[in-house]
Amino acid sequence: MKKIFRFREWPVYQEALNFRNWVIENIVPLIPEEERYELTSQLKRALNSIILNIAEGAYRISDKDFAHFLNNSVTSLNEAVACFDICLKDKYINKNLHAEAITLSNNLAKQLIAFHKSLMR
Repeated sequence: MKKIFRFREWPVYQEALNFRNWVIENIVPLIPEEERYELTSQLKRALNSIILNIAEGAYRISDKDFAHFLNNSVTSLNEAVACFDICLKDKYINKNLHAEAITLSNNLAKQLIAFHKSLMR
């Protein structure tokens, strides 16, 4: 029998949690208050969706079904990256912080994509 909360032990899940926390600690405070209900809210929803899709898909009947949820996690990560680009363009964050966010995003994307590919074999 599968562990019910097996996703909590996966490195990719832990990495997604750490990524979310890093963004909330390092980028979100730099976004102006007037963006709270737009850009900040959108960014937080995307970050949460990365994690929640891993959890939701973890106990699916088939690997193919689970892979669909991992794909959703990747698309939510893409959304977060677009938010980082907006933050840079609007000068809420500097190039160094943006580069760090993109590096962390790339690392998480690689893990999600590798996990997805392993399920599709």
